[in-house]
Amino acid sequence: MASDLRRYARQTNVRLVAGFLLILFVIGDGLIWWLYGREAAFLGLVCLLAGLAPLILIALFLWILDLVVQRNRAG
Repeated sequence: MASDLRRYARQTNVRLVAGFLLILFVIGDGLIWWLYGREAAFLGLVCLLAGLAPLILIALFLWILDLVVQRNRAG
């Protein structure tokens, strides 16, 4: 039962982050495109990706760390 709740919480968190990113990129960059044009939207996309890069690196590091801990705990 506890693992089902953990899996549900993990799925919910992934869906929330995916929804946030979808809204950020589609609505945010779409508004930039609509108001300022294609070139500004491209620069906005570059800035969004550059801003998310540290967060993605931290999340990747924590995911790898979690895999290492799970392997050491099982073995």
